[in-house]
Amino acid sequence: MVGGGQLARMTHEAGIPLGIKFKLLSDTPQDSAAQVVSEVVVGDYRDLDTLRAFARGCDVITFDHEHVPTAHLRALEADGIPVRPGPDALVHAQDKGVMRAKLDAIGVPCPRHRIVSDPEDAARFAAEVAGDGAQRPGEGRWPADGSGGGFPVVLKTVRGGYDGKGVWVVRSSKEAEEPFRAGVPVLAEEKVDFARELAANIVRSPHGQAVAYPVVESIQVDGVCDTVIAPAPGLDPELAGHAQELALRIGQELGVVGHLAVELFETADGRILVNELAMRPHNSGHWTQDGAITSQFANHVRAVLDLPLGDPRPRARWTVMANVLGGDYPDMYSAYLHCMARDPQLKIHMYGKDVKPGRKVGHVNTYGDDLAEVRERAAHAAGYLRGTITE
Repeated sequence: MVGGGQLARMTHEAGIPLGIKFKLLSDTPQDSAAQVVSEVVVGDYRDLDTLRAFARGCDVITFDHEHVPTAHLRALEADGIPVRPGPDALVHAQDKGVMRAKLDAIGVPCPRHRIVSDPEDAARFAAEVAGDGAQRPGEGRWPADGSGGGFPVVLKTVRGGYDGKGVWVVRSSKEAEEPFRAGVPVLAEEKVDFARELAANIVRSPHGQAVAYPVVESIQVDGVCDTVIAPAPGLDPELAGHAQELALRIGQELGVVGHLAVELFETADGRILVNELAMRPHNSGHWTQDGAITSQFANHVRAVLDLPLGDPRPRARWTVMANVLGGDYPDMYSAYLHCMARDPQLKIHMYGKDVKPGRKVGHVNTYGDDLAEVRERAAHAAGYLRGTITE
């Protein structure tokens, strides 16, 4: 696995019961997965020679992030190393411009969008979405109703963004200057007036077997996932099925192998629009560790090894995942004493990461039949582990 973060750590954990030998390419020996994997190569994934040397002898290469250069992945394939997901699929999670163009081509509903060249062009795009509600070729299928048109609009660097980084909500051409300073292409999207954010997670194997997890609600705070509720409460079953079918179709059309997260907007009038794609285990699927028969991590391992996929159905009526973000930590042992005594069913997953404000350092999962109670338990545990709740 290329990348030494918490996703690699938890994927390794899922492979242990199968006796899978796991090799890791990590930036540093202190990375989350490097602390627990026995065979670690420390090196820069952006260096092709390093990547080739790491891949030598591996049966298959997969990833815990989307940042490996596409050309490097093609070089590995030319060397005869299976890469899953392959570069032709992964580029749609690496490059938002490529993703939008492909989704348009296969008829997937998206916010209206286009690549913009400078702040003035961003202002022109804002005027376009304000002044024309008609569908435009290559600009998605969001029929604007006049509400929320024009500024503000969303600007995104086409590569490299995550957890709200590389994304700006701009309200004027002056505010639009910042995204262009990086010197990379910028994608403009209309700011969707959505009711909530959803995620449809699927896993697909090389021979085309695929499974779909229940659609979840994802609650963001300052651009970072805070809470995930599985399944999404109050979601119309027909719309939930449509979201799963859409994710499965995207996976098939793009040739995805492994886990695919399709982040969605649910609009006030009951439609769904695709926001982002991720081709790796995803924060919106962490609930599956304790809440599904087969976790996203276990199914990702099965998929990249072309093993039969496991059952994605939930174990409980409700499962809630809450991220633990860096803050003023109390003594961790004392925090464990409190949380475990208060809630014996609580599942804690910490990543072994240094604490930094706002950084994801762990998550908790709770489950049960009463959603309000399950949410309260998750929020209390995450807050206590962070240090924002002290009783």
